Amino acid sequence: MLSRKELSNAIRILSIDAIQKAQSGHPGAPMGMADIAEVLWRDFLKHNPNNPLWENRDRFVLSNGHASMLLYSLLHLSGYNISIDDLKNFRQCFSKTPGHPEIYCTPGVEVTTGPLGQGLAMGIGMALAEKLFAQCFNRETFNIVDHFTWIFIGDGCLMEGISHEACSLAGTLQLGKLIVFYDKNGISIDGETSEWFTDNTKKRFLSYNWHVIEINGHDSEEIIYSIKNAKKNTTQPSLIICNTIIGFGSPNKSGKSSVHGAPLGDAEVSLTRAHLKWSYDPFYIPQHIYSAWNAVKSGNLAERSWKNILKNYSIKYPELYREYKRRIKQKLPYDLDVFLQKFLLKMNNLPKDLSTREASQKTLEYFGPFLPELIGGSADLAPSNLTIWSGSKSINKNNTGNYIHYGVREFGMTAIANGIYHHGGFIPYTGTFLVFADYARSAIRMAALMKTRQILVYTHDSIGLGEDGPTHQPIEHIAMLRGIPNLSVWRPCDSLETATAWFYGLNRKEGPTALILSRQNITQFTRTEHQIKNIFKGGYILREFGDKISIIIISTGSEIPLSISVAKKMYTLGYHVRVVSMVSTDCFDNQDVTYRESVLPKKIIHRVSIEAGISTYWYKYVGIEGLKIGIDKFGESGPGTHLFDMFGFTVNKIVDRIKKNFFIS
Repeated sequence: MLSRKELSNAIRILSIDAIQKAQSGHPGAPMGMADIAEVLWRDFLKHNPNNPLWENRDRFVLSNGHASMLLYSLLHLSGYNISIDDLKNFRQCFSKTPGHPEIYCTPGVEVTTGPLGQGLAMGIGMALAEKLFAQCFNRETFNIVDHFTWIFIGDGCLMEGISHEACSLAGTLQLGKLIVFYDKNGISIDGETSEWFTDNTKKRFLSYNWHVIEINGHDSEEIIYSIKNAKKNTTQPSLIICNTIIGFGSPNKSGKSSVHGAPLGDAEVSLTRAHLKWSYDPFYIPQHIYSAWNAVKSGNLAERSWKNILKNYSIKYPELYREYKRRIKQKLPYDLDVFLQKFLLKMNNLPKDLSTREASQKTLEYFGPFLPELIGGSADLAPSNLTIWSGSKSINKNNTGNYIHYGVREFGMTAIANGIYHHGGFIPYTGTFLVFADYARSAIRMAALMKTRQILVYTHDSIGLGEDGPTHQPIEHIAMLRGIPNLSVWRPCDSLETATAWFYGLNRKEGPTALILSRQNITQFTRTEHQIKNIFKGGYILREFGDKISIIIISTGSEIPLSISVAKKMYTLGYHVRVVSMVSTDCFDNQDVTYRESVLPKKIIHRVSIEAGISTYWYKYVGIEGLKIGIDKFGESGPGTHLFDMFGFTVNKIVDRIKKNFFIS
């Protein structure tokens, strides 16, 4: 009979073989966590290698993503579509086995991990989504949403500050079906962590209201006991502290930092094989080990049993079933387009002087009742971000709801929302001040990398917020966000553009959308039906003064009314001016050349950009000879109207600069 050590050694050997062949990778963690993984994946994890996207599968997240060969070995051995050749291709271009796990690249990978701590936070988002989704759809004996979230983490995940943000909230929300395994090996790249990481992790997590168990991570019986114990606790997330030896099985490198992030070397690989009594050639796994690992049959049975429950559920609760399937398939209600057209016409005739954050809230009020999958939240700024609407219900430890009070946790909030989306069934939106997007930057990047359908609401978008001063006045932030690939950034100028931006983000499945909104009130503009359609193209002609256009003003957000006034003044001086609202630069850049040329003809070289942020971004539209009116220094403390005057954002000052720049007398 096969021993558990022989089965876990299969993970160790596959990992060191692949890393050795690639001459790159991290063997220490896969070797150290193999015993934990063997017990979890063979005895407890509910999954189906034939259908990696089965919606009621357990979620498994490898937060210490540098240990990717651990996951790839598990997927291969369990019967997923990961071949030996794929393992041999580890860390090579376009392989199924990249250096860190990537969603959509490898079957069985739930989220992209690598930046430490973010997998932990995303897993917490998944566990929260499971709890809320179950409360939405489970009925009596029909538990159609019923699965656990399992996360592997390392020392680095717990050193990163995001671990505090996310784990603190997880304990408060009593996520009892969340179980985290901490690989406590005391080693990181720089050496023994006792020199710089002496936290009492057990007490730390007890203070978060977690259930904490400490075990020997190489003792299968202790691992089994700890998992059974954790599953019994339905009111607390569980942390299983696993004391392990990094690089377990390597005679000369186990327990040392040298095994963390570099191949063992041919000689040490041979010694490790001998030490583990593994006599097989590289990349060879005997059939009896494959048979013991294969989870296809058990996975098929588990999914088939669940489908029978779902079938009976569909008969008893047909409307709930249809709604469940719609949300799982991430389809918006079919009639939302009809509501959109009515709403846009309504927003086209709103009273003047309304901030775009208020317009955002009005949009939520309109769309919210039709979109139960919307799950909102804010980093302790809901009254300022206006992310709560009349149908919002706060989520707490006992009740279902659709609004998360994240507390002052911008980074954790954004990463948790990423996990909520990738669980399925929800479209998350989050809110904070634009200046605090800095805190969330890495999670925003991960959202874009993973094509996460998250809507990022950023308010107080300029010096217009006023008296809070330069610490709170965003200057470089819009340009920073525009520089993130696959993030769509919208800075609307009024209610109609705000509603359009929301609808664009709700429909966008290719990645996240950031809405940059004002605190101060802004003039509302009316538009033709043709102009309304062109808002969806990111940039369009808002107003023209004269029929022989010689100057183009390109502007966004709260600076649009100013740009219109400048254009009017220039027209009185005899110049014909076009004002372009560049509500989304990335969306505009994706239009065909014919449309872009119709808005920004190459022959018109006198171009001006007006935006209350750093100006260098605008070279791409105004050119070297163009005039960029922006703010290339930090702000000041004072009333917003005074600051706009101080920084030159007045009609007369801008007109004078245009005349001077283009040598207009």
